[in-house]
This record gives sequence, C-alpha cells and structure tokens, in this order.
Amino acid sequence: MNTAKYISIAGILAMTFVLLYGFIVGDFFEDGGEILSNPWGLVSLVDLYVGFSLFSIWIWFREDNKVIGLVWILAMMILGFFTGSLYVLYALVQSRGDKNVLFFGRSARQ
Repeated sequence: MNTAKYISIAGILAMTFVLLYGFIVGDFFEDGGEILSNPWGLVSLVDLYVGFSLFSIWIWFREDNKVIGLVWILAMMILGFFTGSLYVLYALVQSRGDKNVLFFGRSARQ
C-alpha cells in the first residue's frame, strides 16, 4: 500500500506542476482549439474522458454520500488525474490497509 501512496503523491505533484504550467504559459482556449482540430488530439481527448468516466464509476460506487461523490466526479472532469491521484491517496489513507475498504469504501465494513 505504501508504494501506491507514493505513486499517488507523485501523480499529485506531477499534475500540480503541469496544470500550473499549462495555465500560466498556455492559452486554454487557443491551445484547446488546436487539439480539437487535430484528429489524434480528438482521439486523445475521447480516450482521456473515457478513462475519467470509468474512474468516476469507482468513485460513485465507493462513496456513501452521493453529494460528495458528485463533487469528486465533477473535480475529476475538470482537473483530471490530479483529482484521480488525490482520490486514490484519500482512499488508501481511509482504508488503513484493508483492501476491501480501499476498493469498496466504508460499505465493505458492513
């Protein structure tokens, strides 16, 4: 579990720096238009959002409080795997080493 925590922390740090770089140096709308005009850019975005959606299913399934689950999912759709990395770290800490709780949330204890 410690390895997974280190990987999720690395993901949080990497995504923090790359998001800051993108927002500081790039132009979201201009650069986004270039991505959408490129066929492989479009493929990459569809691939990315399919991954976001699948990951969000796990979040929705794990969270007992659906409002909190919806907030996590919304953050996932906006901030991508910054949120995914943060959620994995949250789930790892919350699980306290219990793999059932890691994957199924608090309902695994019932």
